[in-house]
Amino acid sequence: MKANEINIRDPFVLFDNGKYYLYGTRAENFGRHTKGFDVYISENLVDFTEPLECFNSEVYGLDREVNWAPEVHKYNGKYYMFATFTKENGLRGTYALKAEKPEGPFTPHSKGALTPDEWECLDGTLYIDKSGQPYLVFCHEHTQIIDGTICYMKLKKDLTEADGEPVLIFSGSSPEWADRKPAGDHYVTDGPFMFRTKSGELLMLWSTSAKGKYCQCVAKSENGEIDGKFIHLPPIITDDGGHGMIFSFENQLTLTFHSPNKTGFERPVFKKIEDLGDSIKIAE
Repeated sequence: MKANEINIRDPFVLFDNGKYYLYGTRAENFGRHTKGFDVYISENLVDFTEPLECFNSEVYGLDREVNWAPEVHKYNGKYYMFATFTKENGLRGTYALKAEKPEGPFTPHSKGALTPDEWECLDGTLYIDKSGQPYLVFCHEHTQIIDGTICYMKLKKDLTEADGEPVLIFSGSSPEWADRKPAGDHYVTDGPFMFRTKSGELLMLWSTSAKGKYCQCVAKSENGEIDGKFIHLPPIITDDGGHGMIFSFENQLTLTFHSPNKTGFERPVFKKIEDLGDSIKIAE
Protein backbone atom coordinates (compact mmCIF):
# COMPACT_ATOMS: atom_id res chain seq x y z
CA MET A 1 0.00 0.00 0.00
CA LYS A 2 1.00 3.65 -0.44
CA ALA A 3 1.52 6.27 2.28
CA ASN A 4 -1.63 8.14 1.24
CA GLU A 5 -3.63 4.99 1.99
CA ILE A 6 -2.39 4.75 5.58
CA ASN A 7 -4.76 6.37 8.08
CA ILE A 8 -2.64 7.00 11.17
CA ARG A 9 -1.84 9.85 13.50
CA ASP A 10 1.54 10.54 15.14
CA PRO A 11 3.79 8.76 12.60
CA PHE A 12 7.17 7.50 13.79
CA VAL A 13 9.82 5.86 11.59
CA LEU A 14 12.59 3.52 12.73
CA PHE A 15 15.28 2.52 10.23
CA ASP A 16 16.72 -0.90 10.98
CA ASN A 17 18.55 -3.48 8.86
CA GLY A 18 17.75 -1.75 5.58
CA LYS A 19 14.03 -1.33 6.23
CA TYR A 20 11.81 1.52 7.42
CA TYR A 21 9.30 0.68 10.12
CA LEU A 22 6.39 3.10 10.32
CA TYR A 23 4.35 3.16 13.54
CA GLY A 24 1.42 5.38 14.48
CA THR A 25 -1.88 5.79 16.26
CA ARG A 26 -4.74 3.90 14.65
CA ALA A 27 -6.79 6.94 13.71
CA GLU A 28 -10.22 5.37 14.09
CA ASN A 29 -12.18 7.07 16.90
CA PHE A 30 -9.16 9.32 17.54
CA GLY A 31 -7.13 6.37 18.81
CA ARG A 32 -9.59 5.27 21.48
CA HIS A 33 -10.32 1.60 22.18
CA THR A 34 -8.33 0.58 19.08
CA LYS A 35 -6.80 -2.50 20.74
CA GLY A 36 -3.17 -1.67 20.00
CA PHE A 37 -0.77 -0.64 17.28
CA ASP A 38 0.42 -1.65 13.82
CA VAL A 39 3.67 -1.34 11.93
CA TYR A 40 4.02 -0.74 8.19
CA ILE A 41 7.30 -1.83 6.62
CA SER A 42 8.94 -0.29 3.56
CA GLU A 43 12.25 -0.25 1.73
CA ASN A 44 11.61 2.98 -0.18
CA LEU A 45 8.98 5.04 1.75
CA VAL A 46 6.69 4.62 -1.28
CA ASP A 47 5.48 1.04 -1.03
CA PHE A 48 4.45 -0.26 2.40
CA THR A 49 3.21 -3.60 3.66
CA GLU A 50 -0.33 -3.92 4.88
CA PRO A 51 -0.63 -3.13 8.63
CA LEU A 52 1.01 -5.76 10.82
CA GLU A 53 -0.14 -5.77 14.44
CA CYS A 54 2.88 -5.23 16.68
CA PHE A 55 1.12 -4.74 20.04
CA ASN A 56 -2.25 -5.98 21.24
CA SER A 57 -3.25 -3.71 24.13
CA GLU A 58 -6.41 -5.69 24.88
CA VAL A 59 -4.39 -8.76 25.88
CA TYR A 60 -2.57 -6.75 28.57
CA GLY A 61 -5.52 -4.76 29.89
CA LEU A 62 -4.30 -1.54 28.28
CA ASP A 63 -7.27 -0.87 26.00
CA ARG A 64 -9.15 1.04 28.72
CA GLU A 65 -9.45 4.07 26.45
CA VAL A 66 -6.57 5.70 24.52
CA ASN A 67 -3.88 3.91 22.49
CA TRP A 68 -1.73 6.83 21.37
CA ALA A 69 1.58 7.81 19.79
CA PRO A 70 3.74 4.67 19.66
CA GLU A 71 7.39 5.32 18.94
CA VAL A 72 10.15 2.71 18.83
CA HIS A 73 13.80 3.18 19.77
CA LYS A 74 16.63 0.67 19.60
CA TYR A 75 18.41 0.70 22.96
CA ASN A 76 21.04 -1.74 24.19
CA GLY A 77 20.20 -4.16 21.39
CA LYS A 78 16.46 -4.33 22.11
CA TYR A 79 13.47 -2.43 20.76
CA TYR A 80 11.48 -0.24 23.12
CA MET A 81 8.12 1.27 22.35
CA PHE A 82 6.91 4.31 24.27
CA ALA A 83 3.16 4.80 24.03
CA THR A 84 0.30 6.47 25.87
CA PHE A 85 -2.52 4.49 27.48
CA THR A 86 -5.27 5.23 29.97
CA LYS A 87 -4.28 4.07 33.46
CA GLU A 88 -6.44 2.28 36.00
CA ASN A 89 -7.14 5.63 37.69
CA GLY A 90 -8.62 7.03 34.46
CA LEU A 91 -5.71 9.38 33.73
CA ARG A 92 -3.37 8.99 30.76
CA GLY A 93 0.30 8.09 30.99
CA THR A 94 3.27 6.88 28.94
CA TYR A 95 4.38 3.25 29.26
CA ALA A 96 7.46 1.44 27.92
CA LEU A 97 7.04 -1.81 25.97
CA LYS A 98 9.79 -4.13 24.72
CA ALA A 99 10.42 -6.50 21.81
CA GLU A 100 13.23 -8.53 20.28
CA LYS A 101 12.40 -7.30 16.76
CA PRO A 102 11.11 -3.99 15.39
CA GLU A 103 7.96 -5.69 14.10
CA GLY A 104 7.23 -6.99 17.60
CA PRO A 105 5.38 -8.49 19.26
CA PHE A 106 5.85 -5.89 22.00
CA THR A 107 5.07 -6.70 25.62
CA PRO A 108 4.81 -4.39 28.67
CA HIS A 109 8.23 -3.50 30.10
CA SER A 110 7.88 -0.59 32.53
CA LYS A 111 6.41 -0.92 36.01
CA GLY A 112 3.16 0.71 35.02
CA ALA A 113 3.23 4.23 33.59
CA LEU A 114 6.58 6.03 33.63
CA THR A 115 4.88 9.40 34.04
CA PRO A 116 3.59 10.58 37.46
CA ASP A 117 0.54 8.62 38.55
CA GLU A 118 -1.51 11.66 39.55
CA TRP A 119 -0.75 13.54 36.33
CA GLU A 120 -2.54 13.29 32.98
CA CYS A 121 0.28 12.87 30.46
CA LEU A 122 0.88 11.85 26.88
CA ASP A 123 3.44 11.53 24.09
CA GLY A 124 6.52 10.40 26.00
CA THR A 125 9.70 10.23 23.91
CA LEU A 126 13.07 8.73 24.79
CA TYR A 127 16.11 11.00 24.92
CA ILE A 128 19.65 9.75 25.65
CA ASP A 129 22.14 12.43 26.72
CA LYS A 130 25.83 12.49 25.82
CA SER A 131 26.74 10.45 28.90
CA GLY A 132 24.25 7.69 28.01
CA GLN A 133 21.66 8.70 30.62
CA PRO A 134 18.09 8.01 29.41
CA TYR A 135 15.30 10.55 29.92
CA LEU A 136 11.62 10.62 29.17
CA VAL A 137 10.41 13.87 27.60
CA PHE A 138 6.62 14.13 27.79
CA CYS A 139 3.60 16.41 27.94
CA HIS A 140 1.57 17.25 31.05
CA GLU A 141 -1.81 17.65 29.44
CA HIS A 142 -3.78 20.85 29.10
CA THR A 143 -6.85 18.78 30.00
CA GLN A 144 -5.62 18.79 33.60
CA ILE A 145 -3.62 22.03 33.92
CA ILE A 146 -5.13 24.29 31.16
CA ASP A 147 -1.72 25.62 30.02
CA GLY A 148 -0.13 22.36 28.85
CA THR A 149 3.56 21.82 29.47
CA ILE A 150 6.49 19.74 28.27
CA CYS A 151 8.66 18.17 30.98
CA TYR A 152 11.57 15.78 31.28
CA MET A 153 12.31 13.10 33.82
CA LYS A 154 15.38 10.91 34.34
CA LEU A 155 14.79 7.18 33.79
CA LYS A 156 16.53 4.20 35.28
CA LYS A 157 19.00 2.69 32.83
CA ASP A 158 16.77 -0.35 32.29
CA LEU A 159 13.82 1.93 31.37
CA THR A 160 11.52 0.26 33.89
CA GLU A 161 10.69 3.37 35.95
CA ALA A 162 11.48 7.01 36.63
CA ASP A 163 14.66 7.89 38.51
CA GLY A 164 13.77 11.40 39.60
CA GLU A 165 11.07 14.03 39.66
CA PRO A 166 9.67 15.72 36.54
CA VAL A 167 11.26 19.02 35.50
CA LEU A 168 9.39 21.70 33.56
CA ILE A 169 10.86 22.63 30.17
CA PHE A 170 8.21 25.10 28.96
CA SER A 171 4.48 25.71 28.71
CA GLY A 172 2.27 25.95 25.65
CA SER A 173 1.73 29.68 26.15
CA SER A 174 5.45 30.49 26.28
CA PRO A 175 6.33 31.10 22.58
CA GLU A 176 6.20 34.73 21.45
CA TRP A 177 4.14 33.60 18.46
CA ALA A 178 1.58 31.72 20.61
CA ASP A 179 -2.02 32.89 20.42
CA ARG A 180 -2.94 35.22 23.28
CA LYS A 181 -6.03 33.70 24.84
CA PRO A 182 -8.48 34.75 27.56
CA ALA A 183 -7.82 33.37 31.04
CA GLY A 184 -9.06 29.79 31.28
CA ASP A 185 -8.60 28.97 27.60
CA HIS A 186 -6.39 25.95 26.96
CA TYR A 187 -2.91 25.74 25.42
CA VAL A 188 -2.10 22.35 23.88
CA THR A 189 1.34 20.73 23.93
CA ASP A 190 2.02 17.41 22.22
CA GLY A 191 4.48 15.30 20.27
CA PRO A 192 7.95 16.18 21.65
CA PHE A 193 10.92 14.67 19.80
CA MET A 194 14.60 15.43 20.42
CA PHE A 195 17.09 15.99 17.59
CA ARG A 196 20.79 16.90 17.72
CA THR A 197 22.05 18.95 14.77
CA LYS A 198 25.33 18.58 12.92
CA SER A 199 26.84 21.35 15.05
CA GLY A 200 25.75 19.74 18.32
CA GLU A 201 22.72 21.90 19.10
CA LEU A 202 19.80 20.15 20.77
CA LEU A 203 16.42 20.82 19.20
CA MET A 204 12.97 19.77 20.28
CA LEU A 205 10.15 19.23 17.83
CA TRP A 206 6.70 19.68 19.37
CA SER A 207 3.20 20.63 18.29
CA THR A 208 0.36 22.91 19.26
CA SER A 209 -2.36 24.92 17.57
CA ALA A 210 -1.85 28.49 16.41
CA LYS A 211 -4.26 30.71 14.53
CA GLY A 212 -6.72 27.84 14.51
CA LYS A 213 -4.40 25.33 12.81
CA TYR A 214 -2.23 22.47 14.01
CA CYS A 215 1.46 23.30 13.61
CA GLN A 216 4.92 21.75 13.83
CA CYS A 217 7.12 23.74 16.18
CA VAL A 218 10.84 23.81 17.01
CA ALA A 219 12.68 24.91 20.16
CA LYS A 220 16.44 24.99 20.87
CA SER A 221 18.29 24.36 24.13
CA GLU A 222 20.61 27.24 25.07
CA ASN A 223 23.22 24.92 26.60
CA GLY A 224 22.84 22.00 24.19
CA GLU A 225 21.31 19.72 26.78
CA ILE A 226 17.94 18.73 28.17
CA ASP A 227 18.35 20.91 31.28
CA GLY A 228 18.96 24.08 29.28
CA LYS A 229 16.52 26.90 28.67
CA PHE A 230 14.66 26.23 25.43
CA ILE A 231 14.27 29.12 22.99
CA HIS A 232 11.29 28.99 20.66
CA LEU A 233 12.03 29.21 16.95
CA PRO A 234 9.39 29.90 14.28
CA PRO A 235 7.12 26.92 13.46
CA ILE A 236 8.14 25.04 10.31
CA ILE A 237 4.69 23.63 9.44
CA THR A 238 1.72 25.96 9.99
CA ASP A 239 -0.97 24.53 7.72
CA ASP A 240 -2.62 21.79 9.79
CA GLY A 241 0.24 19.32 10.24
CA GLY A 242 2.25 18.19 13.24
CA HIS A 243 3.36 15.58 15.78
CA GLY A 244 6.52 15.02 13.78
CA MET A 245 9.89 13.32 14.09
CA ILE A 246 13.13 13.25 12.09
CA PHE A 247 14.92 10.30 10.52
CA SER A 248 17.39 9.75 7.69
CA PHE A 249 16.23 8.37 4.33
CA GLU A 250 18.99 7.65 1.80
CA ASN A 251 21.31 10.09 3.59
CA GLN A 252 18.65 12.81 3.48
CA LEU A 253 17.12 14.09 6.69
CA THR A 254 13.37 13.62 6.52
CA LEU A 255 10.53 14.94 8.64
CA THR A 256 7.39 12.87 9.00
CA PHE A 257 4.20 14.24 10.55
CA HIS A 258 0.47 13.70 10.14
CA SER A 259 -1.79 15.97 8.14
CA PRO A 260 -4.55 16.99 8.13
CA ASN A 261 -5.36 16.94 11.82
CA LYS A 262 -8.90 15.73 11.15
CA THR A 263 -10.24 12.37 12.28
CA GLY A 264 -10.54 9.94 9.40
CA PHE A 265 -8.34 11.93 7.04
CA GLU A 266 -4.92 11.83 8.76
CA ARG A 267 -2.02 10.55 6.65
CA PRO A 268 1.75 10.34 7.21
CA VAL A 269 3.57 13.05 5.27
CA PHE A 270 7.29 12.94 4.42
CA LYS A 271 9.28 16.11 3.73
CA LYS A 272 13.00 16.57 3.19
CA ILE A 273 14.62 18.96 5.63
CA GLU A 274 17.96 20.76 5.94
CA ASP A 275 20.10 20.77 9.07
CA LEU A 276 21.23 24.39 9.45
CA GLY A 277 23.32 23.70 12.55
CA ASP A 278 21.33 25.98 14.83
CA SER A 279 17.93 25.01 13.43
CA ILE A 280 16.21 23.06 10.66
CA LYS A 281 14.10 24.05 7.68
CA ILE A 282 12.02 22.38 5.00
CA ALA A 283 14.26 21.74 1.99
CA GLU A 284 13.57 23.78 -1.12
